[in-house]
Amino acid sequence: MSAPSITGEAAPDASCQRDAMGRRLNGLSIDVEDYYQVSAFAGVVPREDWPRWPSRVEQNTQRTLEILAEAKVHGTFFVLGCVARRYPGLVRAIVGQGHEIASHGSEHRRIWEQAPGDFARDVADAKNCLEDVSGKRVTGYRAPSFSIDMRTWWAFEALAEAGYTYSSSVNPIRHDHYGMPSAPRGPFSPLRGITEVPVGTVEIAGMRLPCGGGGYFRLLPYNLSRWCIRRVNDVESRGVVFYFHPWEIDPGQPRIAGAPLRSRFRHYVNLEAMEGKLRRLVRDFAWGRIDAVFFGESNGFQNAATRLKSLSSLESAPADVATFP
Repeated sequence: MSAPSITGEAAPDASCQRDAMGRRLNGLSIDVEDYYQVSAFAGVVPREDWPRWPSRVEQNTQRTLEILAEAKVHGTFFVLGCVARRYPGLVRAIVGQGHEIASHGSEHRRIWEQAPGDFARDVADAKNCLEDVSGKRVTGYRAPSFSIDMRTWWAFEALAEAGYTYSSSVNPIRHDHYGMPSAPRGPFSPLRGITEVPVGTVEIAGMRLPCGGGGYFRLLPYNLSRWCIRRVNDVESRGVVFYFHPWEIDPGQPRIAGAPLRSRFRHYVNLEAMEGKLRRLVRDFAWGRIDAVFFGESNGFQNAATRLKSLSSLESAPADVATFP
């Protein structure tokens, strides 16, 4: 696929989805991976050393499930294939509580680290594994480290061929590890048969700011995150996709020495405050599974007359997009 020649079609967002209290629905997502599997630590924790580290993904995901159950909230869990193979009971527990199971790939390899054929096998294997373990059809995918960008636009074809119908792999901000700052902020269809649902952002005075979770949510004051999400919900009349990791509610996780200072700061900042922030978040807003919020029966594709501009314009980023410290 040659990205510069593609035009995309605007896809539905959550603007018509509300909960019983009339609040606009947002998509809650959880990237299920262990603390030592993050891309920022890849230089000091080689993949072959993963078995040497004590796993905490099961207990942290169970804790996440408890928090969501207390709030009566459902979400989408993007699970690594290697986690599903090691903890099949965890996957079944997620499904048993009414959450959506989606794919985070097999081994947390960023797309640009793989040849197209290897990537196609990775996402097909992960999908088959998750479906076998969960007994549910898997339609959603999230790239490790949001690694779909102009270099890897071909990945959408591989996802469609593997049977995925949506991706939430584009983070439309500027970041030194990922991001497509000029990408559409709302759902769009990069090719027939698959929809991309980007992580949440807000635009204020011409600046695009993150409001979709991750390290930003831990670093910034909760009231700022709440204000940004509320602005998207109320002023823009759309929902946001929010994400976090189970390891973010685990301040007792082992510390990994030798990683760059910036990576350690991003990973460990405010871990002790994350659970409290998360509890406020699930209480203050209405949340649902991505498949239900963005692809419910009341949501259909918008008229094809609404077109996105050519994705060739995505190659350059505007200067007013905020960056992570």
